[in-house]
Amino acid sequence: MASEPGSRWARRNQAALVVRASVSFFIVLAALLQASDSQETRGDHGFCEIRFQDVNSRFSSPSKILIKGGTVVNAHHKEVADVYIEDGVIVSVRPNIKVDCDVTVLDASGKYVMPGGIDPHTHLAMEFMGTETVDDFFSGQAAALAGGTTMHIDFVIPVNGSLSAGFDSYAKKTRNSVMDYGFHMAITKWDEAVSKEMELMVKEKGINSFKFFMAYKGSLMISDELLLQGLEKCKSLGALAMVHAENGDAVAEGQRKMIDLGITGPEGHALSRPPLLEGEATARAIRLAKFVNTPLYVVHVMSIDAMEEIANAKKSGQRVIGEPVVSGLILDDSWLWDPDFTTAAKYVMSPPIRKAGHDKALQAALSSGVLQLVGTDHCTFNSTQKAFGIDDFRKIPNGVNGIEERMHLIWDLMVETGRISVTDYVRITSTECARIFNIYPRKGAILAGSDADIIVLNPNSTFEISAASHHSRSDTNVYDGRKGKGKVEITISQGRVVWQDGVLRAERGSGRYIEMPPFGYLFDGLGKTDENYLSSLRAPVRRAKSSV
Repeated sequence: MASEPGSRWARRNQAALVVRASVSFFIVLAALLQASDSQETRGDHGFCEIRFQDVNSRFSSPSKILIKGGTVVNAHHKEVADVYIEDGVIVSVRPNIKVDCDVTVLDASGKYVMPGGIDPHTHLAMEFMGTETVDDFFSGQAAALAGGTTMHIDFVIPVNGSLSAGFDSYAKKTRNSVMDYGFHMAITKWDEAVSKEMELMVKEKGINSFKFFMAYKGSLMISDELLLQGLEKCKSLGALAMVHAENGDAVAEGQRKMIDLGITGPEGHALSRPPLLEGEATARAIRLAKFVNTPLYVVHVMSIDAMEEIANAKKSGQRVIGEPVVSGLILDDSWLWDPDFTTAAKYVMSPPIRKAGHDKALQAALSSGVLQLVGTDHCTFNSTQKAFGIDDFRKIPNGVNGIEERMHLIWDLMVETGRISVTDYVRITSTECARIFNIYPRKGAILAGSDADIIVLNPNSTFEISAASHHSRSDTNVYDGRKGKGKVEITISQGRVVWQDGVLRAERGSGRYIEMPPFGYLFDGLGKTDENYLSSLRAPVRRAKSSV
């Protein structure tokens, strides 16, 4: 598993024109363009006037690429400019770049050139509820590339509580990876060994975030005592604490009630864990993080209840990141009442997809900045696996798809409708994730020195999602049949064209592990806050000992 720590960014930026020896694998293998496909004539200016190769023309994988005439969009700015790529790195971004004859030119006129998507929340090859997700680090990443996502961050699950064993297990799972990825680490128990392993993960393994499950009683769930200890440890290491916020004890009671009422189908899943239990756990986690004075990241925010707790915390100045996922922004829970079990079961995830109205509130929170970035919680199980719970919703493996669909659906939902700008789209699908996990501007930007992970999106093209044509191994798709506007027509990953003209080329083993350094921007100034707190205590008070 190749490693390239984020701390090398400074040297990479200075050496943007130099071939990086560490890049030993490439996502795409295809025949180089024939000479007849790139006829050239010598102009008076001394450079080659290359016949443009339209982004819809054919698949190619050169080491030198010029993306010509598109609107380059970053989170802070957009402009019509060219983008020159060499050996996996963006070399230059400016208008009218002249190139030599050995460069392939892609015409992006009238289209947007943007950083590839970064999905902050995925579960590939995850063992869960007695089975394993059908998408591994090959099929899941291949699907991501076809949808315009060029990096994702997956969750490592410890083995018998051991972080090191979990990391080693996932390192083996990624041998067939086809694109860049990073890791979060889950914490499922607490002792001195786990505390020491957290230090190892941060200092040697490139992990800067740890997830605590407040749900899944009897398996992944942790207590408030453990959560407090974990928050303290995260703060000392400069690692971001993440929570799955549901009250696991109350959920277990809700499940028992549904079974007693004879409600055993998928609808029982939503009824057993209502929004108030998500809101309560979110509020509790926020308050504990405030008590410790450390940043908090709330994953898959699915309800108004949880969103409002985040909004209130942010108003008070607390550093809380809220992550909605595509399913919560797009869908409502009506599908869980479908009379066909296979249809209803495919929508079972936790926290559940909520009633209509929650989706609109989450969209508004995303457009206003209360929620900052969009993930997927891609965790796919096929219809056979979902059928494990045909007589008991508690046995339905939790999870839905989204890694391939995210970029298209968010564009259609948020940009096409005018809810957000094009620059905001880049922010919520790529840049903010790179900033939060401390890999910006290596990732999440189209700037000189940044990795050449780029998409070309045609705002006038349409898409249609289908379980029959998606790249996931799942036989179902919760967005099946959805149509929209705004299509990723080309994906460039590690400086190679991997998706073009509906053709995907993904080479097993070409993926790279991206190390993420600690103490990202969310930790800036925390020391001052701690100092102010200590100075405000007016304690201990010196008292004279009273005589007996």
